[in-house]
Amino acid sequence: MRLVDVKAVKSELDLGGCKILQQHEHHEAQLAHLGGQESENTSSNAFSTTGQSGISMLDQSQSPIDDKSLSSTSPLCPAPLCRQFWKAGDYDDALASKTRIQNNKSHMHVHPKFLHSNATSHKWAFGAVAELLDNSIDEIQNGATFVIVDKISDPRDDSPALLIQDDGGGMDPDAMRCCMSFGFSDKKSKSAIGQYGNGFKTGTMRLGADVIVFSKHMADRTLTQSIGLLSYTYLTKTGSDRIVVPMVDYETDMSTGKLQPLLRYGREHFSSNLSILLQWSPFSTLKELLKQFDDIESHGTKVIIYNLWFSDDGSLEFDFETDPEDIRLCHFNKSETLNARMSISEEHIGNQFRYSLRVYLSILYLRVPQNFTIILRGKIVQHHNLANDLKFVEFILYKPQTGGTVEGQVITTIGFLKEAPRVNIHGFNVYHKNRLILPFWQVVSYTDSRGRGVVGVLEANFVEPTHNKQDFEKTSLFQKLENRLKEMTWEYWDYHCGLIGYQVKKKIRAPIAQHNSTCDGSKNVKHEPIKLSKNSSPVGVKRPLHYSSQEPDRVHEKTRVVLDINEDGSNKAFQPATSDVNQLNGREATVLMEENNKLHAKCSEHAKMEETLHQQVSLLRRELEEAQCEYARMLAELESLDAIKKEESVV
Repeated sequence: MRLVDVKAVKSELDLGGCKILQQHEHHEAQLAHLGGQESENTSSNAFSTTGQSGISMLDQSQSPIDDKSLSSTSPLCPAPLCRQFWKAGDYDDALASKTRIQNNKSHMHVHPKFLHSNATSHKWAFGAVAELLDNSIDEIQNGATFVIVDKISDPRDDSPALLIQDDGGGMDPDAMRCCMSFGFSDKKSKSAIGQYGNGFKTGTMRLGADVIVFSKHMADRTLTQSIGLLSYTYLTKTGSDRIVVPMVDYETDMSTGKLQPLLRYGREHFSSNLSILLQWSPFSTLKELLKQFDDIESHGTKVIIYNLWFSDDGSLEFDFETDPEDIRLCHFNKSETLNARMSISEEHIGNQFRYSLRVYLSILYLRVPQNFTIILRGKIVQHHNLANDLKFVEFILYKPQTGGTVEGQVITTIGFLKEAPRVNIHGFNVYHKNRLILPFWQVVSYTDSRGRGVVGVLEANFVEPTHNKQDFEKTSLFQKLENRLKEMTWEYWDYHCGLIGYQVKKKIRAPIAQHNSTCDGSKNVKHEPIKLSKNSSPVGVKRPLHYSSQEPDRVHEKTRVVLDINEDGSNKAFQPATSDVNQLNGREATVLMEENNKLHAKCSEHAKMEETLHQQVSLLRRELEEAQCEYARMLAELESLDAIKKEESVV
């Protein structure tokens, strides 16, 4: 594995001075001793999942699997496993698909095909990687400081494998079984990203046919080490009619410091599962298997996904060669014949995230704690705030309502990309609980250039994401949000497209609110009434920004308030932006308050200038009237002189 800038892990436990590596020979002898005993239920420590409740349970009435069946392909599935993901769900299991009946009871199991069909929810491979990183991000509350994503080699055949490792709290034996079962989630925190308990299975099975998990957990002065294998290859080649997950657990004896196997279900169970692990995992000996814990400290989890899937053309989905510090998708091949404008768009982050994992991970989370790092192939991923890529920024507060009840609030940061109008990139980046769900979501049609280059960033926690976290549930609230973002795009474009060189098609209206306040905002702000009909849209107060033509590259920020319409079509009382800002936390609130003070100061200055200009206009009008009177007098005098001259010429 690539060396990374993370504290090296000691190879011995400071619990008694005894090294784990010194006990590998002891475990080899123990395995030989356990393997010589006959078992009537050799696979009962491998658990299955009931089809009715979806809760993992140990099935101690399974038929035996002898060692011979593990050393060669089962006759129930003679064809080799297809390595192309979208075709891997097709295999002949007619002889193994029957429901078992034991003790006059029918046992319903989740069939191995479900592993594949469940993973097809991820159309995009990077979405599956994000699912696994979410688990590491959720472990920050348990002390996680890093997550590693790297390419390693399968020691059996030197094929590439994917490593994801963190130093979170790890999993004890029970938690490991819950993680690798279906439909279980113990994430009760409101800030936790995962909530369905399905992300690990869908994510790993979408990336590769097999995954092995190593987890170390310390609790109540008890150190446990657990190993679990979820192998689509094993299940299909042995013709299993249910999902079986072999697991073994170890515990460190605190008095001696020795690593001892946990025989939770008997020696036969342990021996059977260990045999399956050594035959179907990348590690063929117990020494190699236990060595995987060496770079995990007292707590943490390591996930190794191997037998990575191929694309339809027979090549690996992941490209590990083009950039040694990145992982790319092979089917995104950039064209070599790009003009200058197309090249700028191609190299923009709005396009690169589709095929570059490093770019995608840089924007995957809206906020990343300073003490947490994402390390991709030995190099730290620098967090990127998409809002910093915008110019002529506005902040728009939106409060969706249902039946007169406010469902939440969200501040949308909207503006033009700094490269606009040279880039053909637009849309909204919608986050949910800090996690990017919809990157550059195009809510309108951009065929006529209207909306071109307009990008927004928002965190919408009042709508629920789908299971694959690549979209939102199509609820009425989500539909309202989509409609509002459409209006927001048109509104912003119509009033500000002239700033990037487009012709302004809509006349800019003057502000409709008058501010009578001091620079510090101590006096009340008076607003003119705002009238809305039933056909009016909740676009709030439109106050176009007037940017200096001498400073086109300077980012000017302005705050607006969105008005919510009641069910009867009437509008609620207008509230100044400062009342909502006080309810917000973080950088947005600070920016809004600072901008509010600046705007109050500008309003005061403009009011004084307006009064001075009114006085100047009155003075000029008086001078103009006097000049007009003088002009009339002089014109009359000139006409009289002309008449006298004519009389004299006649005489």
